[in-house]
Amino acid sequence: MKYFLYFLIFLSKVHCSDAKTYITEMANIAGIQIDGKRPFDIQVNNPKFYERALEDQSLGFGESYMEGWWECVAIDECIYKLLIANIEDQFKPTFAFYWTYLKAKLFNRQTKSGSMDVIHMHYELGNDLYKNMLDTSMAYSCGYWKNAKTLDEAQLAKYDLIARKLSLKKGMTVLDIGCGWGGFAKYIAQNYGVKVVAITLSQNQAEFAKKNCEGLSVEVRVQDYRDVKEKFDRVVEIGMFEHVGPKNYRNFMEICHNCLNDNGMLMLHTIGSNATHVTTDPWINKYIFPGGHLPSIAQIGSSIENLFIMEDWHNFGPDYDKTLMAWWANFNNNWDKLKSSYSREFYRMWKYYLLSCAGAFRARSIELWQVVLSKSGVPGGYETVR
Repeated sequence: MKYFLYFLIFLSKVHCSDAKTYITEMANIAGIQIDGKRPFDIQVNNPKFYERALEDQSLGFGESYMEGWWECVAIDECIYKLLIANIEDQFKPTFAFYWTYLKAKLFNRQTKSGSMDVIHMHYELGNDLYKNMLDTSMAYSCGYWKNAKTLDEAQLAKYDLIARKLSLKKGMTVLDIGCGWGGFAKYIAQNYGVKVVAITLSQNQAEFAKKNCEGLSVEVRVQDYRDVKEKFDRVVEIGMFEHVGPKNYRNFMEICHNCLNDNGMLMLHTIGSNATHVTTDPWINKYIFPGGHLPSIAQIGSSIENLFIMEDWHNFGPDYDKTLMAWWANFNNNWDKLKSSYSREFYRMWKYYLLSCAGAFRARSIELWQVVLSKSGVPGGYETVR
């Protein structure tokens, strides 16, 4: 076994002796010039960047930016160009990739205890960060920009789109899994007269959501979805399914099925992958969403088989590009309010996170899906809402 691992390490370093030439060639294929003057060109500050990017690929590319080894005025457009040129296909899998793949196959990172990793690293960074980045309702998921001109309008349009897709009526009971800061729960309680149980694993989010929904028919809990036992008319998750993990998809659907009344409906609002993968991007996994995983159509389909009827599947992935660019503008414009609490390296990390993800959605490498599922089928058929 150890000789096989040594061979993989050797393969990952085959081109390192001429890393600058190779990385420059790959950039040129994507229409990007090293030390060029266009906004999407890369300016190299440290020649170690080339070997780092070749050896560690996505992880090394992101880390070297965090450390100031390269600059780019328009990271979003740079990533977009690299992705549409399929540059990542030109690189050999590294030893780290195989090791991560093996661990993902063998272990479940999204157990109850494992699910707390992303809460501590990401969602409890500080409400001040998110207040200065998000819209006024504190929605940390893709907005719906069909008729919206501002981030606030796009997020309220998203809330209302979900409510209409689920045919919410006064007096209904709704389970909001991964409720964040309570924006959606507040909206549907105020505007549709429903009763909401909103759950999150984040103490910071829960405290904010309780104040946010004060006086409304909203119960906010710090609770894992696996511990919910009640029945509801509707179940919704908005941007939480990315943290469930492929080893838990079927269990998640079974729990939602058990939590729904016979005529109940479930809404998935999730980022999705165009292909089935076992692992996630190594930089995102290490610095942003540990244990995160983007489901594919096949994985969702397999998880709902003999449990739910798929009533509607809506893709508006390009809207996430607009949402992320709006978040970046807010974060950047409000940095003076945040820099006393966060480091300069954090600024570069967050900038790379927001803009690289915007580029990925722009390139259609990843998608945003809203999937409506019914427990027993909508009588007479489901009427699509857009």
